[in-house]
Amino acid sequence: MEVFTVKPKTKEQLVALKTFLKLMEIDYQIESNYNEKFVSKILQGRKDIKNGKGISIKVNDLWI
Repeated sequence: MEVFTVKPKTKEQLVALKTFLKLMEIDYQIESNYNEKFVSKILQGRKDIKNGKGISIKVNDLWI
């Protein structure tokens, strides 16, 4: 079979594509543009910041 790469530009297009594929009973898989480990590290970092972990450094203090 052939493989199609489709890049919807909006969330509405994405929802419409998923709905169409489900109605037509066409199998599909979604691939992320990012490495899963990278994404999990970013999300963990954001969670840590919300929980008060980490420090804030002013830009001017970086060059001392």
